[in-house]
Amino acid sequence: MQLALTKSKITLKNENLPYPLEWLDLLITITFNPHRTDIASINNDQLNHILNRVPKENLRLQSLIKSQIFSSNNEEEITLLIKQYHSSLIALLDHTLENQNSSSQKSNLENVYKVLISNIDELLSFIETRFPHHLSPEERVPKTYLSVTQQKLKKKLQKLESINSNSSTSNPAFEIVMTRLYHFLNTPCLRYQVTFRDVFYKKTLVRGLENIDWTKEQKEAYSHLDELLIYLNYNSKAYINLLTNHLAEKINDCDTAREKMDMLLYYYKAFKQLHRKPKVILNPNYHDLETVLGNWFTQEILYLEKKLHLSVVPLQSKKENPVEKQSTAKEKQKVLCMLSTDQMGLIFRASDELRILVAKSMSQVFKTIVPHLSTPYKEDLSYDGMRSKSYVAEERDKQLAIETLERIIKKIKEY
Repeated sequence: MQLALTKSKITLKNENLPYPLEWLDLLITITFNPHRTDIASINNDQLNHILNRVPKENLRLQSLIKSQIFSSNNEEEITLLIKQYHSSLIALLDHTLENQNSSSQKSNLENVYKVLISNIDELLSFIETRFPHHLSPEERVPKTYLSVTQQKLKKKLQKLESINSNSSTSNPAFEIVMTRLYHFLNTPCLRYQVTFRDVFYKKTLVRGLENIDWTKEQKEAYSHLDELLIYLNYNSKAYINLLTNHLAEKINDCDTAREKMDMLLYYYKAFKQLHRKPKVILNPNYHDLETVLGNWFTQEILYLEKKLHLSVVPLQSKKENPVEKQSTAKEKQKVLCMLSTDQMGLIFRASDELRILVAKSMSQVFKTIVPHLSTPYKEDLSYDGMRSKSYVAEERDKQLAIETLERIIKKIKEY
């Protein structure tokens, strides 16, 4: 059913047109265009018909887009189709707002304009949520589209604030996120060009905030908000500093260096196991959150390892007769291993977990074996340091350990 209005009369006609947005396009560019149509001639029955038809058209277009996408195997065609729908809907949104500002019959048509804007925005959100990888994220956002998006997000933020205002304790991370979002929404002239990537990220972030159950008690290592921000690569310097300070406080609450190390490794393991959304980042001009946090954990672990080593060495040192010390050193012969401590640690850890090497604990395995080993670069090895590093080994060390074991397998096959 196509609705066409002119200055003199209104006509209804059925046509099968190849342009999917034909009905919506004519409605906005002609029917409700005060420069081309006598809007005063539209009666209430016709308005009600339009108000009922617009949501149905919305659902029809969503279904049509999905069927067109799934019926095509050509990625280039799909990308072109999505871009055409997206740009056409933005143009219609711009035109609707222009009509709204130009119309002198605002009291009569205000509800129609609201329904049109709402449904077009819903169609845009549908495309952006279902097919984001087919859109060009670095393209500049039109001002009208940005304005509508900002107004919609403001309403959602106000609801989120009202929910969190009932909480007995303030959430510094939530305040950092809200401050940044409000700056994006309220600043008329931002210092950078707003792209679709910025808008998509903010929409995804707000949608994630809405899905959090703020009343649920937190039992995991990281809060639900932290999990969301880590998932979305929220690499804000303010948030990263807040998170590292919070982790440092938790770790420093432990009494001994060994307890601190266990707590640090627990948080690092939990951090590495959290989900990440691919190709998403708040600030593309700064390092990934995972890179910065991973470096922080690595440095903290190395620092505690050295601290543990220094605390153990004085207990082992005692005044000995130089002759006795020399003879003891001669008696204690070590096996030179051409692997690094990190690579040896990985092999010993795997052997313990597979019960190839059986002892009371993993620490006992390292404590028994490591004192009898040396490397080309180090004579005395720390069994506790090697054990700790086996939990945070780099990919390069894993690969070299695997290659070494494969060489051993190959050699055994030759026997």
